Parts: sequence; C-alpha cells; structure tokens
Amino acid sequence: MEIFETKKELRQYLSSFRNEGKSIGFVPTMGALHEGHLSLLKEAKQENEIVVCSIFVNPVQFNNPTDLQHYPRDLEADIEKLNQVDCHVLFNPSEKEMYPEPATEKYDFGELENVMEGQHRPGHFNGVAIVVKRLFEIVEPERAYFGLKDYQQLVIIHRMTKDYNIPVEIVPCPIVREESGLAMSSRNERLTAAERTEAALIYQTLKMVKIKSGFNTIKEVNEYVMRQFKKHKHIKLEYFEIVDMYTLQPLQTWAQSNTVIACIAAWVGNVRLIDNIILFS
Repeated sequence: MEIFETKKELRQYLSSFRNEGKSIGFVPTMGALHEGHLSLLKEAKQENEIVVCSIFVNPVQFNNPTDLQHYPRDLEADIEKLNQVDCHVLFNPSEKEMYPEPATEKYDFGELENVMEGQHRPGHFNGVAIVVKRLFEIVEPERAYFGLKDYQQLVIIHRMTKDYNIPVEIVPCPIVREESGLAMSSRNERLTAAERTEAALIYQTLKMVKIKSGFNTIKEVNEYVMRQFKKHKHIKLEYFEIVDMYTLQPLQTWAQSNTVIACIAAWVGNVRLIDNIILFS
C-alpha cells in the first residue's frame, strides 16, 4: 500500500492510473477503522481497479470541541487493517495540508440539514461538505463509498454532488453490526464493556419499531420509543424521528410517504451514537 501525506504527491501518483483508464474507488474515513469501514473498502475493490482510503479527523465538522479531542486515533492499527484488505492507497493529510487557510466555504442544503443531526449539531454538515468536496477534488474518484449508518450525511453528500456537478457516483453500503446488533462505529471504542451491552437497546428498539410500523400509528410508535428509553437510566435518547428517505422531513402519518426510515441518536454514558432502520422503501 502506498501512503501519501500531501495532495500534490497523491495527485501525481493517481494521474498515471487515470491516464491508463483505470477506475478509482474512494472511501473517506476519520480513522479508528472497523469492520464497517473494511466492508466499504471491499465493495470498492470489487467495483474499481484502484482503491483509495483517506484518514483525516476533520476538525471543522465537530461542533463539540470535547468530541474532537476524544475522537479515537490509531494510525498504526488502521494501516494494518488497510493492508489486510489490500487497499492500494492511503491518503493521510495533516490539518495544515487540508486547510492551509481557515475554511470559509458555506453550503446550503435547505431542509435536509435542519432536522435530526443538523438540528442537534449546528454547522456539522457544512464541515462535512467542506472536507468531502475537497477530498473529491483531490482524489477525483469515479465512485465514493459511504455507510448507511450515517444516513443523513449520505443524503446530503449525494445532494452536494448534484448541486455542484461533481462527477462522482455515491455508493451507499449496508450497516455492519456487532453481534449484539449495535451499529459499528469508531465511537464504540470509547464505550465501557457495560455500556456496550446497554447500547444494544438502540437496535433492539429499532427492530421493534419496524414490526410496530405495520400495526401502529406514528404517534404510537414514537410513544413506544420514549417509554423504552425512559426505562434505562444510563442511556439518554436525543432524538427519534420517522422521516421520508429523500426529504428527511418528519412524517405524521404512514400515508405521507412510501419511502420511510426511522433515525435515532442516543447518549450512552459520554458517547453519542446514531443508528437507523428502513421501514418502507
């Protein structure tokens, strides 16, 4: 695997493959790699001749400085995992390399960013858009791979490629879960063993939501979720929303949409986790 820390060197290296007509698949990450990330890389390898992974903890997408400070970092372990799946290229830039000047770009995704994560993490998606657009411009991939766990992010990145005519195909990939059902996340590393067990409540609740969606009103499902989390003093529900998969707007009745997803965010101790489940598509 080739490792690059500068945009110039990476571009020079990839240009030879591009000139040969080889397709480039890209998996942007913030490191602390797990099986979810590796599944994206495996998918990228199946569909492209060259696979690039980036590791960059993007400071401009953190609205909570403490979260940025505690975000897990282990480059050595990450490189070992990338080698296990035969990733071809790692781009590991410094903050100065990505932001030689302070980032001032402003993006407007309308109603897509004013709900759920956008509502609870002001400025988060602007920071995501800044770094992803810059990475796309550096790597120039044919395809980029994102997990469905960060569903709202996926929708917004797809919107960005349309709004700015970025010639990258966005490929959504399934959520990879731990044995308990907990969605794999770099933040899981910060959970204690007891918290990890308790966190299984999130997916257990979502599975029941999917069952209940066939028999109960949305109001009744919302009330069920609230009751479930009130029983557990160590897990604090931040939001639960049943929304249209494309507009991300909350639904009041099932008749409002044929494409419906339930999204959730909860605090387990000091760790914030998100998850979702598709109800109708």
